[in-house]
Amino acid sequence: MKITDKLIKEISALAKLEFDEKSAELMKADLEKIIGFVDKLSEIDTEGVEPLIYLNEEVNILREDKIKAVITQLDALKNAPQKDSDYFKVPTVLKK
Repeated sequence: MKITDKLIKEISALAKLEFDEKSAELMKADLEKIIGFVDKLSEIDTEGVEPLIYLNEEVNILREDKIKAVITQLDALKNAPQKDSDYFKVPTVLKK
């Protein structure tokens, strides 16, 4: 991939960055190095290499979900600043 001044200007516009001429040349050189490193990966023979799905062989052991009542509705409403029989009362957010 060829890195041009036009490409640097387009990338800087997308990133909302501003470069003077000297900084743009430094960015161009850095981007060429980065692209060069990535191009090196295409030289590696990956024939017969399985894709890496997981980084390790560990299995996550999850506990079984169990439904249980931790707090009753009456206990939850006991400390509510405002309540109406079975519900919390909150200030109106949307008006009709």
